[in-house]
Amino acid sequence: MNMERIAKFLRERRKEKEMTQEQLAEKLGVSSRTVSRWETGSNLPDLSVLIELADLYNVDIRELIDGERKSENMDQETKDTLLKAADYADQEKKRLKKKMLDMMAGVLLLLCFVSLLRYLGYHERPYQNLTEFTLGATMAVLVLNMLYLSGVLDKIRKVKLRFLGKEKSK
Repeated sequence: MNMERIAKFLRERRKEKEMTQEQLAEKLGVSSRTVSRWETGSNLPDLSVLIELADLYNVDIRELIDGERKSENMDQETKDTLLKAADYADQEKKRLKKKMLDMMAGVLLLLCFVSLLRYLGYHERPYQNLTEFTLGATMAVLVLNMLYLSGVLDKIRKVKLRFLGKEKSK
């Protein structure tokens, strides 16, 4: 997948429609900075957005992914399949985020419990060890959840793969 070619193709299609990045962003419900990143090759649109772009630009999804025009148009069956795949991916993301948020709520409750123990003065050795361990584990889970939900862990993974030379060629 050639990100530069895709970026150029997206930029050309937008200009054919005589739209600014801001107008396109508003139409798709994203920021103009996001559109700019697509058109410079920094990022690619999500699958659901690719489907909307294909409709808007009257091109086939394969054309967007390949970054060049094809002679055929996307048929309705292919479009429906891609929409279902995008919905499935969105549902998976929502379910995972809900699990993560539930876990964070549990961790925060545990943190409150530990704080209560410390406040009530349970400073004897067994309680102290338990509260310190629980506090450390709670904070670690909380930080990891926040990093995951904010997308930082995914960025770290990408940088690591790039550094190790294991990133797929573009």
